[in-house]
Amino acid sequence: MMTMSAHCYQEKNLPYLQFLPADYSPDKTYPLVIFLCGSGECGDDLDLVTRHGFPRFAKAGEDLPFILVAPQIPANHVWFAYIETLNAWLDSLIATLPIDTSRIYLTGLSNGGICTWLWATHSPERFAALIPVCGEGIDAFAPFLREIPVWAFHGDADGAVSCDGSRRMVERINAAGGNAKLTVYPGVGHDSWEPAYREPELIPWMLAQHK
Repeated sequence: MMTMSAHCYQEKNLPYLQFLPADYSPDKTYPLVIFLCGSGECGDDLDLVTRHGFPRFAKAGEDLPFILVAPQIPANHVWFAYIETLNAWLDSLIATLPIDTSRIYLTGLSNGGICTWLWATHSPERFAALIPVCGEGIDAFAPFLREIPVWAFHGDADGAVSCDGSRRMVERINAAGGNAKLTVYPGVGHDSWEPAYREPELIPWMLAQHK
C-alpha cells in the first residue's frame, strides 16, 4: 500500500498530497507523476483531490509504481495562473525526493487537463510524457510539445470542454513531427476521467517514456 501524507510548499503556499510506493527507499530513484485536479476538487480540503484518477486509486489501497503528488488550489481558481508556482514546487520536490528526472509525468483532468497542456507548452523540457484528460490547450503552441509523447483523452459528448480542443492539439503536435494520440469515448460527457485512468495500457505506456 502506498503511504499518503499531506504537505504544503510553504514558499508559495501550495498544499499537496504525496503518495510513496510500498517499496519506497531514499536509496532508489522513482518516476514522478504530477496529478492536477479539476475545479470540483479545488478548495481547502486536500481530501477532495482523491476523488478521481491516480490519487483515488492510491487512497483505495492500490500500489502504484511511482511517486505521486497531487496539489490543490483554492476554489474558483484556475491552474494555469499557477505555472510559475508549479515550477518552483517541482524544483523543491526534485531537491527533496529521490526522483528520476528523466521520468517526470504530468496529468490532469478538466481544469487540470487544461493546465497539463499549458504548463507543458510553457516548460516542455520538464516532462517525459503528458496525459491531459478532458482539457484543451492553445493549439498555436502545440509545436512546443513535439518532443513529448502525449496520450490525451476526451468524451465526444463533453459539454464543458469541447473534444475539439483535444483534437486540435493532437493534430498540431503530430503535424509538427510529434508523437501524440487521442482516445475519444463515444457518448461520454465531461467525466471521461472515469474510463481514461482505468485504461489497462495507460500506466505501462506512461512508464515506458523517458526524456
